[in-house]
Amino acid sequence: MKAARQAKIIELIENYEIETQDELAERLLKAGFASTQATISRDIREMKLTKMAFPGGKTRYAQVKNQEQSNMLRYRRVLRDGILSMETAGNIIVIKTVAGLAMAVGAALDNLNIYGVVGSIAGDDTIFCVIREQELAGEVIDSISKFAQGKDEKEGV
Repeated sequence: MKAARQAKIIELIENYEIETQDELAERLLKAGFASTQATISRDIREMKLTKMAFPGGKTRYAQVKNQEQSNMLRYRRVLRDGILSMETAGNIIVIKTVAGLAMAVGAALDNLNIYGVVGSIAGDDTIFCVIREQELAGEVIDSISKFAQGKDEKEGV
């Protein structure tokens, strides 16, 4: 039953934008798998699912490989520990960081492939992050913020 439920979870997160455990529980129930929140939480931990940032500031569950999971946790820590502020200037987001961390934060941003981000240039404590369209700048800031504030590996997601 566990293997079938976990296979269904993978299918659901690949086919639907599932943001919460409640949404996942509802989809599982519709698919014939009655599960408690504790069971779903345990499955998420065991399967090493994570929440990824998507356009519009939304997050959703996704499955990543062990190395990718490790990288995502590092990127999250770098963003959370390094970013001091973010401000838009047209289609550029000016990101202020802790001195010496701008290059690490910029590399993390580049590797996250956030929708709308064309690329970034980092100095010592400032990053210019170019956004494809000025209208997307706010959404990109929301996505970065939500990803950075995500739970860390001790919390399971």
